[in-house]
Amino acid sequence: MRSKIWLLTFLLLAIALNPAGAQVERIWLTHKSHDPSRLVVNWETARPGNSIVSYGTTPQLGRTVTKDENVTLHHVEIDLAEKDGIYHYRVESGPQNNPQISKIATFKGYPTQELRIAIVGDWGYARPDLTGLKQDNVHLLLTAGDNVPNLYQFGAVGEMNSTKAFSTLIDSAPELFASTPFMPVLGNHDREIRPRGPKPPAEPVYDIEATAYRKFFALPDEGWKWHFDVPDFNLSLIALDLNHISDLGTTWQTCHAFGADSEQFTWYRDLMTKTQASFVVTLQNERNATMRSQVGGAWGQWFEKGSAVVTGFGYFAERAEVNGFPYFNTSLKGDGDRYPDSKSAFLASEHSYLLLTLKRGETRMIAELKNLQGMVLDRREILARAFEK
Repeated sequence: MRSKIWLLTFLLLAIALNPAGAQVERIWLTHKSHDPSRLVVNWETARPGNSIVSYGTTPQLGRTVTKDENVTLHHVEIDLAEKDGIYHYRVESGPQNNPQISKIATFKGYPTQELRIAIVGDWGYARPDLTGLKQDNVHLLLTAGDNVPNLYQFGAVGEMNSTKAFSTLIDSAPELFASTPFMPVLGNHDREIRPRGPKPPAEPVYDIEATAYRKFFALPDEGWKWHFDVPDFNLSLIALDLNHISDLGTTWQTCHAFGADSEQFTWYRDLMTKTQASFVVTLQNERNATMRSQVGGAWGQWFEKGSAVVTGFGYFAERAEVNGFPYFNTSLKGDGDRYPDSKSAFLASEHSYLLLTLKRGETRMIAELKNLQGMVLDRREILARAFEK
């Protein structure tokens, strides 16, 4: 009996001194390369330390990537050589005699036959029931902006480096973020460092450079704009920084410049000129009708060289059609005021997400606006882009 009591005491003491996985506070997956062959495993720990990811296609793992650093916010990029299967992985930080270590988790390798992508908007103002999205078992989760309500409520007013708002976002669906690559798009709330107020104040309300967002999420390019390609499905995804564009030049300015000579416009124009992808989806956070008229209609002309544009600007579900080209609005909080696009073809006050489905070798992509239980609200078939010979 004494030996059993001693053993139990020893085990409890060991757990107290070495709580292991308790200090790995959250894990999420992103991409910072332009294609799916590399994935970033991100996590936060209570204590600073190095960064280790062990992973493989079986629970025995087998491969390890280590970064010699001393941080609490960890980003480690790994190679994904296998497709279709399930990857197992674990993260670790700190000394061997007292590591901060997670349980083994899993994520899907990218598919070879059918790709499913979900796009959500306005997570920052929703407490979403993700039942339908989880049932769709998507390979990639994107957003159309406003991922958090603001930054200042989670840290000091005016603080540009605090990532607590984004940690809270990950905590709202930990299993989803640990198992599904996540690539967000900027909205104004994602860089709101002080209350907006009734008129522009003396100090900037928004951090235009989105310092905390770019620190937290490892994304391609500059992070505030990015592009990502899935070659097996001839798909290109392009994220823009467009929101509250009427506030440009004031202390309410939130997004980067978007004029004819701006870095953003020329970058987008060059991408659209060069891409040979059959399907090109543009993601942004301004009202679609407002954006397509900018620069004398040039934004709309370049948008419509792609396959679809998706925004999370309004709190409703919508599909508009302009010259046979679809513009979508989706929101996890779909019960706000409705201000339909003049070209609106479908409009509903429904909490929603957009599901894109592509099958390898097919010349069409299916776009479905769904409610949060997974019921299809609107379905649109999008044909592959035609190229001049």
